[in-house]
Amino acid sequence: MEEEITKIKELTPQHKKVNLLAKVVSIGEEKEIPSKYGGSRRLAEAVVGDDSGTIIMSLWQDQIDTVSDDDILSITNGYVSLVRGHMRLNVGKYGTISKSEESIDEISDELNMSDKEYEQEQRYRYSRESRSGSYGRSRDRRY
Repeated sequence: MEEEITKIKELTPQHKKVNLLAKVVSIGEEKEIPSKYGGSRRLAEAVVGDDSGTIIMSLWQDQIDTVSDDDILSITNGYVSLVRGHMRLNVGKYGTISKSEESIDEISDELNMSDKEYEQEQRYRYSRESRSGSYGRSRDRRY
């Protein structure tokens, strides 16, 4: 069964299970990002595009070493996340990145999907002090 291929301009912050074909336009500098579980993880951001637009793709750890400029990538089961309100394409543990034999002749650089800023939903953190799961509010306070 052929998976439906999504064009980059069709991506939204809610997109999950994204399958697309994109060309690597550029890869940024690799950074070390502290992990919330201790240690750190490697991150590089690549600009990828197709004939409909471009988007920034987050490459983590070993993904960085598998991708080069001008590669045509087949992304299966990727997803879109928001980083400081801007869309990022990701391939997590349930997705795959592979090099494709298909060609993308033209990249549209008129539309960068990561340029637009979106409202980000407020994230609540579990408070260790209260252990109540009341989104960080202490039990002692009166409301």
